Amino acid sequence: MAGMQSQAATRLSLQALANLPSSVRKPAYEPADTRIGIVHLGPGAFHRAHQAVYLDDLLADHPDWAICGVSLHSTDVRNALQPQDGLYTLALLGEQSQLRVIGSIRELLCAREEPAAVLARLADPAVRLVTLTITEKGYCLAGQDLDVSHPDIVHDLASPSTPHSAIGYLVAGLRARRQLGLAPYTVLSCDNLADNGHRLRRAALQFAQRIDADLAEWIEAEVAFPCSMVDSITPATDDALRERVQSELGCVDAWPIQRETYTQWVIEDRFCNERPPFECVGATMSHDIAGYDRAKLRLLNGAHSSLAYLGSLMDLETVGDAMSEPRLAGFVGRLMRESIAPAIALPEGMDAGAYIDAILERFRNPSIRHRLSQIAWDGSQKLPVRLLSTIADALALGRSIAPLCLPIAAWMHFVRRQARNGVALVDPLNEVLSSLAVATTGDPDGDVAAFLQLDAVFAPLSADKRFMAALRAAYAALGNATPAAVTSALVAVHQAD
Repeated sequence: MAGMQSQAATRLSLQALANLPSSVRKPAYEPADTRIGIVHLGPGAFHRAHQAVYLDDLLADHPDWAICGVSLHSTDVRNALQPQDGLYTLALLGEQSQLRVIGSIRELLCAREEPAAVLARLADPAVRLVTLTITEKGYCLAGQDLDVSHPDIVHDLASPSTPHSAIGYLVAGLRARRQLGLAPYTVLSCDNLADNGHRLRRAALQFAQRIDADLAEWIEAEVAFPCSMVDSITPATDDALRERVQSELGCVDAWPIQRETYTQWVIEDRFCNERPPFECVGATMSHDIAGYDRAKLRLLNGAHSSLAYLGSLMDLETVGDAMSEPRLAGFVGRLMRESIAPAIALPEGMDAGAYIDAILERFRNPSIRHRLSQIAWDGSQKLPVRLLSTIADALALGRSIAPLCLPIAAWMHFVRRQARNGVALVDPLNEVLSSLAVATTGDPDGDVAAFLQLDAVFAPLSADKRFMAALRAAYAALGNATPAAVTSALVAVHQAD
C-alpha cells in the first residue's frame, strides 16, 4: 500500500517526461519552448484526441502554434491538466495499442472564472486562429439563425464586454482586435455539424449586427470562417484506462484519453490570417467539405446503419461481431464499393477504394466495442441521409438499388421485432413506429405499404414504383428475419443483382 501511495504521489508533468519508459511516445520538442498561436474553445476529450494531436505532430518544426484551451464554464479540464503542465496521455486503440503524451496545450483557462485572461488571449496578435469543439448546442442556434432568446445570448447582447457564450467571446475578441488595429483571427469550427463554418459565421454576424453595425461589416469583409469535417472514435475515459496509464507510465495522469488509431480532418483552405501547415501532418485541405461530409455520411454511416439492422437481426452485439460474420462483412464491403460509391459525387482527388478499405479496417478494430443497438438509435432520422439519399441518386443514374434496399427492409423488420417484444425504440417516432409495427402481419405488400406512409422518412421516394418493388423484394427476402434468413438474403441479393 505504501508503494502505491508513493507511486500515486508522482504526477505527469514536464519534469516527469524524462523518466517515462521508452515505450511511451513523448513530444518531439520542448513544450516550454513553444508559443501560443491558437485559442481553442472546448478542450474536451475529442479535441485533445484529435486536433491537439495534429498540432503536437507539428510543433517540432513550427513551434508558434501551441494551444490555449478555454473551457467556457467547467473547471474540470483546467484543474486536471494545469498541475500536469498541460500534458496528458493519449491511448491509441488498435491491434497493438500505444500510449503517447501530448504537449500541444500550453495554457488552460476557464472563462467563467478568468474572463479577462481569455479576452486578453483572444486579443494577442500571436493568436491567428480560434478553433471550437463546443457541440451543436454551444452555438446557441435556432434552426439556421442565432437564438436571440437563449439566456447566454440575451446576457451577451446586453453586456458584450463580459460574454458568457462562445459566440459572445468570438465577437468580443474580434472587436478588441479591430480597436487595436490588429488583423482578425480565422475562426475554425471543428464540431461534427454540417456546414459548420457557414453556420458559425451567420451566428457571429447576427450577433455583431445587434451590438455594432460597423463591427459586423468588418467581420463580414475581413474574417474567415472555414468549414471542416472531423472523424475519429473517442471512447470515454474509464477506470481501466486510468489504471493502464498509471501502470505503464509509472506516474498519475488525472485525465488520460483514448481513441481509435484512425483519424481524419478535412479543412476548407480559406483563412484570413496565417495558418499552420496542417497538410504536413495528415490533414486534408480542400474546398469541398460538403463532398467529404457526404462521403462520410453515405459510406461510413450508411455502412454502419446497415451493419446495425442486419447484425441485430442476426443476434450480434457489436460492429466487431458483425464483421466477424463473413456473409455480413462481405455484403457491407460490396455495398460500399458497388452500390454507394458509384452513386455519389465524391470530392475531387478522393480515393474511394482507400477510404472504404480504411472504414472496413476501423470496423474490424478489436479494441473498439461499438454496440449495434446504439447505432440503431434514431433510425427514422438517420436513414434518409445515410441510405435513402443514395437510393434516390442511384435511381436517377439508372443503377440497381436491390442491395441498398436490404438494410432499409432490415430496419422495418427490426422495428417490427422490437414492437412485438414490447421494447421501446430510441427514436423520435417511437410511438408512431410501434403502433404501425404492431399492426403488421409479415406480408411484404401490406407491411411495406404501411411503412411507406411515413412521409417524414420516405417521401418523395415512397411514390417511386421502382423503389417500392425493390423494397418489397428485400423485405420478402428477409423472410421471418431469423439469423439464418438474414444470411440467406445476404447471399441472394448480390447473386441476383
